[in-house]
Amino acid sequence: MADAGSDSAQDVGSEASTPSSSKRVTSLLSVLEISVTEPERRTGVSAINMKETYTVYLVETRITDMKSELLPEIFTDETFSLWRRYSEFELLRNYLCVTYPAVVIPPLPEKKIHMMWQKLSGGEDKFDPDFIERRRAGLESFLLRVAAHTQLSQDKIFHAFLHLVEAWKETVLATGYQNKMDSRLKTLNAQFRLKNPDRRFQDLKNYSSELEANIANLLKIRERLAERLYGIHKIHANYGRVFSEWSGIEKEMGDGLQSAGHFMDVYAASIDSMLEEEDTYADALKEYLYFADALRSICRKQELLQYEVEKLEDKLVYLKAQKQQMEQGVDVKSGFSLKGMTTKLFGADTPEIREKKIQQLEEQTQQTEEQLQAAKWELSTYIDRSLQDVERFKRQKVRDLREIFINYSIMQIKLCKKGVSLWNNTKECFTKM
Repeated sequence: MADAGSDSAQDVGSEASTPSSSKRVTSLLSVLEISVTEPERRTGVSAINMKETYTVYLVETRITDMKSELLPEIFTDETFSLWRRYSEFELLRNYLCVTYPAVVIPPLPEKKIHMMWQKLSGGEDKFDPDFIERRRAGLESFLLRVAAHTQLSQDKIFHAFLHLVEAWKETVLATGYQNKMDSRLKTLNAQFRLKNPDRRFQDLKNYSSELEANIANLLKIRERLAERLYGIHKIHANYGRVFSEWSGIEKEMGDGLQSAGHFMDVYAASIDSMLEEEDTYADALKEYLYFADALRSICRKQELLQYEVEKLEDKLVYLKAQKQQMEQGVDVKSGFSLKGMTTKLFGADTPEIREKKIQQLEEQTQQTEEQLQAAKWELSTYIDRSLQDVERFKRQKVRDLREIFINYSIMQIKLCKKGVSLWNNTKECFTKM
C-alpha cells in the first residue's frame, strides 16, 4: 500500500494545477522522501495523570535535492527522523481541514479491525502487530499524499510536523485554527436554509455518497468472499490430517497419501499470505471510502459561505426597504409594537430625528454592501479552488482505483493458478499409488 500510495501521490502533485511540464516540479515530494517505519509500543502518563500504553511511529525524511528552492528553510539535514503518535497525525489533519477548506484532505487509516480472519488470533487488539503494520502503511500514505499536494506541501505546520521534535502540538494550537472550526449546528443550519443551493455541489454531495456506498458494498462482498475462502482453505487441512493418518496403515498407498496430505496442508496454509496481500488492496479502497467524507466537507463549507451571502442579501434588501419607507414618511413597523404605541401616544419622529435615522440606514446599507461583496468574492474564490481540487482528486482516484483493481485481479489469478497446481500435484500422488 505504501508503494502504491507513493506512486499515486507523486502523480497527484504533478497534476495539481495543469499538466504542463513547466509545472511538474511543484510539490515537496519532488525533493523529499518520506517514510513511516519502526512502530514502537510505549508506556507513559496521560494528561490526567493516568498510565497509558500507546504506539509511536518513526517518521523519516531524506532530502533528494538540497539546492532546490522548494525546500523549506527548516530542512537543514539531509536525513532526519522523529517519533509521532497517531493522535499527532490526527491533529495535523484537523489543522489542514480547517486551514485549507477548499482542498480534499487525505484521510487517515482506520482505528479498528473489522475482518473476521483478523480477529481469530486476537486481531481486535489495537496493538496487534498486523494491525499496527497496516496502520503504519496508511499513515505513510497520508504523509505522501500531503507532501505531493502543491498547496498542502508548502504549509509550515506540516514542515514542523516532519522536522520539529519538541513543542509541535503547542505550535499547532498557537495558530488558533480551533477558533476557525465551523460548528455542526451552524453547518446544519446552512444546509437546510439555503434558498438556491449550488447544483454543482449538490451533485458532488450525491457523488460522494454514491462513491462511499459503492466502495462499502465492494468491501462487504470482498469480506464475505474472503471469509468463505478462508474457511474452505482451512478445511482442506482436515484432508491433510486424514491422509497423513491413513498413510500410516497403508503399505502400497502410504507414500501417495502422505504426499497428498502434504499438498493439502500447503493449500490450507496458502490462504494466509493471500489474505495479507488482499488486505493491502482493501486498505487502499477504504482510503477512498473515507475520502467521501472529505468531499462532503467541501460541500458543507460551500453551503456555509453561500448561506452567509444569502443572509447579507436579505439584510441589504431589508435595509433598503427601511430607508425607502423612512424617506417616504411611512412607518416602518407594522402591526402592534412598542414603537407603534409610542408613535400614537407622542407623535411621529421630528424631521431631524428622521434624517438622522436615514443617515444611519445609509451607513448600515453601505457597510452591508461591502460585506456582501467580500462574501461573494470569498464564495467565488472558494468555488473555483475547491472545484479545481475536486477535479485533481478525481484524476487521482481513477489512477489509484485502476491500479488496485488490476492488482487484485492479478492476485486472484495467481491464487487460482496456485490452487490448480497443488491439485495437479495431488492428482499425481493418487495416480502413483
